[in-house]
Amino acid sequence: MAAVAERPLAEAAAKPFLGLLNGIAQCTFYGNAEITEELLRDQLYPETAPQEFRALLAKTTGVVKSIASADMDLNQLEAFLTAQTKKPGGITTEQAAVIAKFWKSHRVKIRDSLINQSKWENSLKNISWRVDLKSQSRHADQLNNPVAIVEMELGKHGQESEFLTLEFDESKLNQMMRKLSEIEDSITSLTQSN
Repeated sequence: MAAVAERPLAEAAAKPFLGLLNGIAQCTFYGNAEITEELLRDQLYPETAPQEFRALLAKTTGVVKSIASADMDLNQLEAFLTAQTKKPGGITTEQAAVIAKFWKSHRVKIRDSLINQSKWENSLKNISWRVDLKSQSRHADQLNNPVAIVEMELGKHGQESEFLTLEFDESKLNQMMRKLSEIEDSITSLTQSN
């Protein structure tokens, strides 16, 4: 009978802690400035003293940042959380279970967010290509020749993209394909020699 009564109590404690983890992810990894310490305390732990909540927030944020920076797989996560539960002033077993559940569902999104935050330069977001016939040219002999048109979308996450359009005639396309083949051969030789 006591075990049945403890289960709803443990589940009731898990909900605000999961909310805390989601709040930490929102403000730390997803850039949501609306999530503040005060908001989290008021919404999730209203009866907790500010200093006590600040300590819980700092400890939990540290744990989540450690997990995220190492991009822990499930085995690493289990070992890390076990160590955290045995550490004086560490997390509880219930908190470790909630963190494991949280990490399983948020790992990819947090990893992608960290990658996007670490990019300094634009990256290739999309590329498309097509073969077309040249319909305008300064020289009449170039009309109706096939051309490859490559369109690239470049940009940083959360910013407006730039578009780059390239046009290749047959000789330029063949030249580019030869260069790409040389690059592929170089990469293959370097990876096979190690």
